[in-house]
Amino acid sequence: MLAQNKIAVVTGGSRGIGKDIVLNLAKNGLDIVFTYNNQEEAAAAVVKQIEKLGQKGIALKLDVSDSSGFDDFTKTLISALQSQLNTDGFDFLINNAGFIHYAAFENLSEEQFTEMENVHFRGPFFLTQKLLPKMKPFGGIVNVSSGLTRFATPGFAAYAALKGAMETLTKYQAQELGKRNIRVNVIAPGAIETDIMGGAVRDNEQMNRYLASQTALGRVGLPEDIGGVVAFLCSDAAGWINAQRIEISGGSNL
Repeated sequence: MLAQNKIAVVTGGSRGIGKDIVLNLAKNGLDIVFTYNNQEEAAAAVVKQIEKLGQKGIALKLDVSDSSGFDDFTKTLISALQSQLNTDGFDFLINNAGFIHYAAFENLSEEQFTEMENVHFRGPFFLTQKLLPKMKPFGGIVNVSSGLTRFATPGFAAYAALKGAMETLTKYQAQELGKRNIRVNVIAPGAIETDIMGGAVRDNEQMNRYLASQTALGRVGLPEDIGGVVAFLCSDAAGWINAQRIEISGGSNL
């Protein structure tokens, strides 16, 4: 009987950093379940890319900002695991989904704060809680933070503070879930060329040039700079890495 592939669940896997995480995990021989919110066509294209890599891919719709839908999502996930992957559990969870409201501290509205809180802290907190019973031992969780928790850039106060909360949560999860042999780490990307903030880092030449000037390696990051690190953390080679914050920023703001 062939050994079953390990399985990763990735939130926000249809584009950007999430897509690169998904594809690098597939390259490492994992089967993937990933979520999307509105990008159904993009998600279907990612499933095809996973399959071309020789792995199984499943795309499920999920709004991470709405915790009232987590029970139904968990049932849908279990059903998909059973019917398509012949199991009712998975090995790795990557809490990646996110967006940014860019605004000075004094201008950010309570509504904007709540929208980010739901996606960047409340959502990952309670989604992980819901999915935890289906996580197999000797797997792991990778949370996604930001380089902005280490250095301050005006306009990101709430976003960075919520990511800081995820970094603290990571340590507590690692401590409490260690008894189940579940490792928990957090990555902190620097500025990355994605669709976030309307593609500002990618498409605003002045911003791109400035951010590159603040980075030791002389450029801003690409999604392709991130996925391989997450794939490593979800491998046996990283089996003794736990409760760590790993910044992936090319040496930003040193």
